[in-house]
Amino acid sequence: MARYDFASDNVAGAMPEVMEALVRFNGGAAAGYGDDEVSAQAADLIRELLDADAEVRFVASGTAGNALTLAALAAPHEAILAHEASHVATDETGAPGFFGAGVGIIPLKGAAGRIEPAALAAALGRPDEPHWQSPAALTLTNATEFGAVYAQGDLSDLAGAAKARGLKIHVDGARFANAAAHGFDPKSLAKIGVDVLVLGGTKAGATPTEAVVLFDAGVRRRFGARLKHGGQLVSKARFLAAPWIGLLETGAWADRARHANAMARQLAAAMPFPVVHPVEANAVFVEMDEAGHAALRGAGWSVYRFIDGTVRFMCSWATTPEAVEELAEALRGIV
Repeated sequence: MARYDFASDNVAGAMPEVMEALVRFNGGAAAGYGDDEVSAQAADLIRELLDADAEVRFVASGTAGNALTLAALAAPHEAILAHEASHVATDETGAPGFFGAGVGIIPLKGAAGRIEPAALAAALGRPDEPHWQSPAALTLTNATEFGAVYAQGDLSDLAGAAKARGLKIHVDGARFANAAAHGFDPKSLAKIGVDVLVLGGTKAGATPTEAVVLFDAGVRRRFGARLKHGGQLVSKARFLAAPWIGLLETGAWADRARHANAMARQLAAAMPFPVVHPVEANAVFVEMDEAGHAALRGAGWSVYRFIDGTVRFMCSWATTPEAVEELAEALRGIV
């Protein structure tokens, strides 16, 4: 039977703290559509984490969170600046354009998923013309799709350059817990001027839930209607909110992410194949030919060949040192 331990950080179950919170808040009746006390408590914990006055909503997937918020930041005749390998650009099946009624994406280059400042400057320097979609927002992913983490100063510089040209700032934080575990300060986002954060719960170790954090008061108007229109105004919203109480009131969101990052470092240290990207979060990307990949699958391990041709190994909150060593032994056997 195939083992999916390192296929993604969403193959693990929900952490005990999350399951305890779901059981705790399951009893009795509660208001629907996010007007319940559980949702209010979870939102308060997120505002405390970020030290920010923001509206917080909960959705069932990162794609929904990204697409609906980007649609709120850009008009149909406008575009989003995004790294060429970002989830928004490569893995959401056109959802931002669909919910944005034609919003475009302008791909930008940069090593390890971090947008190169020169690439951003070139895109921002392009004149507005009626013949193409000019950018209205910049989306930044932290940690990136390649497991790298923006330093606060670097993210601030990119956001500042974009804001100086009137753009809004969106952060895809599907693995923001891992970025924070690496040292990125969650409280810096509001100071940097981020307008929207999609804060990842699923990959952090929850049941499916993402928190949409609206720093910009202008984006909040009728956002509930936008969620309803997109099929994301969930009636039993407390079950999207409760996991966040389990994640945050116990400190598990940060503690478990530190563990996942540590497992990635352990795997990288034992890796007999060349590691290609910085191991700063919970991912290890290696150079492996198809024969090696096939041999690994033949040994029972399922891992993903990524869009840049590398093979990706993801660690999660549930990854154990023993599993890392089992995988490392299998990899040494292949080499």
